[in-house]
Amino acid sequence: MSLSAAEEEATAQEIHIPADIEWQMLDKSKFFFLGAALFSGVSAALYPMVVLKTRQQVAQSRVSCVRTGVWIMRCEGLRGLYRGFGTSLTGTIPARALYMTALEVTKSNVGTAATRLGLPEPSAAAVANAAAGLSAAMAAQVVWTPVDVISQRLMAQGGGGGGGNALPCKYVNGVDAFGKILSTDGIRGLYRGFGISILTYAPSNAVWWASYSVAQRLVWSGLGCLLCKNGEERVENGVLTSSSSSNGLRPDAKAVMAVQGLSAAMAGGVSALITMPLDTIKTRLQVLDGEENGRKGPSFGQTVRNLVREGGWTACYRGLGPRCASMSVSATTMITTYEFLKRLSAKNQEVLTS
Repeated sequence: MSLSAAEEEATAQEIHIPADIEWQMLDKSKFFFLGAALFSGVSAALYPMVVLKTRQQVAQSRVSCVRTGVWIMRCEGLRGLYRGFGTSLTGTIPARALYMTALEVTKSNVGTAATRLGLPEPSAAAVANAAAGLSAAMAAQVVWTPVDVISQRLMAQGGGGGGGNALPCKYVNGVDAFGKILSTDGIRGLYRGFGISILTYAPSNAVWWASYSVAQRLVWSGLGCLLCKNGEERVENGVLTSSSSSNGLRPDAKAVMAVQGLSAAMAGGVSALITMPLDTIKTRLQVLDGEENGRKGPSFGQTVRNLVREGGWTACYRGLGPRCASMSVSATTMITTYEFLKRLSAKNQEVLTS
C-alpha cells in the first residue's frame, strides 16, 4: 500500500512512545548513586579507545590505530590501555553529576519556555536538547579539564606505538602528576586547554543533543514510512500510527532502545567528525607542555603550526577512527544507559508504562 493510500484510511491510532521523564519526576539520590555505578562501568569499557586516540594525537608521525594498539599490548600489556584510568574515574563521578544535573534542569526549563513561546513540539525539543547539552558541557568542564590534563599525560607517557611520543615516564600516578603540574605551572597548568575544551565540547554537546532529538524523529518516521508500505503503520507529525488497530500499537522496550541507540550513534559520528581538529589541538596543548626543559608550553597557534608541519592539515584528524568509534559507541551506550537510569530513578514507577 502506498503512503498516499495509507493516509486515506480510517482515522489511525497513535503508537505511544514512552514519555520522557522530567527532572522533577526523579528520585535524585537514586539517580546519582546508580548513575555513578552505571557510568563507571561504561567508562571502563570505552577507556582503551580513548588511550589509543590520545597516543595517536601526540605521536610525531602518522601511526595506524591497529599498530598503536599492538605496540601498547606488546610493550606495556593490558595495563597500558588503562593508564590514567583511576584518575579519570575519580574525576568522572563528580563531573557526571554536574553534567546530568545541568542537562536535566536546563532541558526541562528551556523546553517549557520554548513551548510557551509557541514553538511546535519537535522544534521545542531540539532547542531544549541543544541548550541542555551546551550548559551541561560547560558545567562539567570545570571538573573535567584538570582530570583530562592529568589522565592524558599518564596515557601518553611510556611510548608512542612506533610514532614517537612527547613524554617519558615521569609520573608515577595521578597524585604524583597532580603535584608536579601544580608545583611547576600552578592552577593554570591544570586548566591548560580549558578555553578550547569549552570550544570543543560545548558546541559538540549542543550539536549532539539536538541531532539526537532530530535523529530519533527521522528514524521513527523512516520506520513508519517503511511499515506503511505494507499497510501496517503510517506517520503523522513524526509519530508512528496504526491504520489497522483500534487501540493503536505500543512499541516494546527493545524497539525503543534500538531506535535510541541508532539515533545516538548517528549523532555521535557527525559530532566527532566536526570537532576532531579542535580535539587534537586541545590534547596537544594539554599534553605537550615542554616543562622538562623549563620552557613555557606551546600556544594555540604554535600547536596548529606544528601539526601542519608534521603532516599537513590531515594531521588534525589523527585518531579520527578511534574517536568516531569511541563517540558512536559511547553515545549509544550512554544514551541507552541514561534512559534506563532515568526509568530506574523515577519516583512513580507507573511512568514507565505511561
